[in-house]
Amino acid sequence: MTAWQPTSGPQAARNRAALLRRVRDYFDAAGVLEVDTPALSPYAVTDPQIESLEIRASLISEQPLFLHTSPEFCMKRLLASGYPDIFSICRVFRDAEAGRRHQPEFTMIEWYRLGFGLVEIVNDTLELINATLDSAVSSAAPDCYDYRESFLEFAGTDPFDASVSKLADAARADAALRDAVGNERDDWLDLLLSTVVAPAFATDRLTVLQHFPASQAALARLCPDDPRVADRFEVFLGALELANGYVELTDAGEQSNRMQIDQQDRHRRGRCVRPHDEALLAALEFGLPLCAGVAMGFERLQMIDDSADDIRDVICFSFETDR
Repeated sequence: MTAWQPTSGPQAARNRAALLRRVRDYFDAAGVLEVDTPALSPYAVTDPQIESLEIRASLISEQPLFLHTSPEFCMKRLLASGYPDIFSICRVFRDAEAGRRHQPEFTMIEWYRLGFGLVEIVNDTLELINATLDSAVSSAAPDCYDYRESFLEFAGTDPFDASVSKLADAARADAALRDAVGNERDDWLDLLLSTVVAPAFATDRLTVLQHFPASQAALARLCPDDPRVADRFEVFLGALELANGYVELTDAGEQSNRMQIDQQDRHRRGRCVRPHDEALLAALEFGLPLCAGVAMGFERLQMIDDSADDIRDVICFSFETDR
């Protein structure tokens, strides 16, 4: 028999609607403008850790189209054109696993604040979480770690100086895992973060992890005080990542260079090399004002609000039907 029933009931939908209202109330009170951006694009992300979903045949385009993985690029074009602080709540798509914490289609809250540095955007993110989750998160002050500090404390290794072999040792990797991950240093760091470091974070309060390695800067600027690290942060509750934010890179030349490095990385890994976003580079060339931005998974926010440990408990329909 074909499975047809939803994965969650009407109460989860009521909770979702109420949480959406609280998110919008927070931004309304802060004077942040809600915007809407297209989900289809002729461009794809170059980040080797993110895969775009591709529409290979279309009546409207001879070239492939891609479903956006984030509204980020279009939102930065809005900022470059003169928009004020902005936010978006939209569906995004990523060609990735489906399970307890991931779906290939999910809802993202993304916002940008002009003139904000790392401290200000971290505080803004914590205020949004606390304002929208009420008592679901402890009012205790969050734990805050620099990336290197967290690895030294919880994994017993230095993420900047340790060899790939030492990182694999810290992950207690067997021969099969060492062979699967290979010599990709950032892949080992990501593995350690997800399996060793983040599971050690407090479960009764938020944790802020900041100053990621420069090799994981993505679209963040490098820290003015230490170019080994980026002005990038993530917020966790226990091991659950809620938000990923940057003080944004505004240099078009540096962004173009990073995209080229990404494409080389994708080619080396045997992944599809797809067209990068020329419109974003043009906007940066015109002039993106100093700003900071955050992406937050809405369903993960609701998982905390509803005390759920499976994303499928807070959405009406999941990608897979076998639970």
